[in-house]
Amino acid sequence: MFDRYDAGEQAVLVHIYFSQDKDMEDLQEFESLVSSAGVEAMQVITGSRKAPHPKYFVGEGKAVEIAEAVKASNAAVVLFDHALSPAQERNLERLCECRVIDRTGLILDIFAQRARTHEGKLQVELAQLRHLATRLVRGWTHLERQKGGIGLRGPGETQLETDRRLLRNRIVQIQSRLEKVEKQREQGRQSRIKADVPTVSLVGYTNAGKSTLFNQITEARVYAADQLFATLDPTLRRIDVADVGRNRTGGYRRVYPSFTARSGGGV
Repeated sequence: MFDRYDAGEQAVLVHIYFSQDKDMEDLQEFESLVSSAGVEAMQVITGSRKAPHPKYFVGEGKAVEIAEAVKASNAAVVLFDHALSPAQERNLERLCECRVIDRTGLILDIFAQRARTHEGKLQVELAQLRHLATRLVRGWTHLERQKGGIGLRGPGETQLETDRRLLRNRIVQIQSRLEKVEKQREQGRQSRIKADVPTVSLVGYTNAGKSTLFNQITEARVYAADQLFATLDPTLRRIDVADVGRNRTGGYRRVYPSFTARSGGGV
């Protein structure tokens, strides 16, 4: 298993069109996501297909082109603007000899960088572990090396079984913690209901200016920047206007992984 990329690393980007209408906004959004992740795009490879190739997602010729671009640019990672199957990721990694990350993995990584609250960090880690669980196959990932290794494996367990057990245990642990956090949040919600305090939420696309507007209305100091997913965690402030509370959410995007509904409040 290749290590996750670091901020500032160089990447080859891949965007495939599946219709005759090549919408450049989709590619521009992808490039913005990559920039938000702190990765430098060395080369952008585009192509057109009627349907994904089962082995590489792209055709074999395009896959070779990607591998050659990786070597020529000395890139450390290939980022796809599409959801890849575990098998497609493995095949591409073997061919390119570097880490390959799909759109879901990229957004998860941005979320991991942006989450600030305890609940937000737990939700992102849970989503990352569930995503990783689908990628666990023999000879491809070794969690015991990441966790220290010694004493983690049970009697007669293979490496793959050990990895799966570690993931299951951590997922159960995080779910238990999130249940406690959710109970605390529900108590706060019920308190606001009993106090008859109306709540107004700012909802919209990521990087639309919700945090900036929120700060102007409430005089808060929520982090605001001109980048996708600059702010992930929902924030609540009270203002003295007829007892109205205002809440900002994480922001919408064109294609969102299904797990994000909870992590961004209104995402």
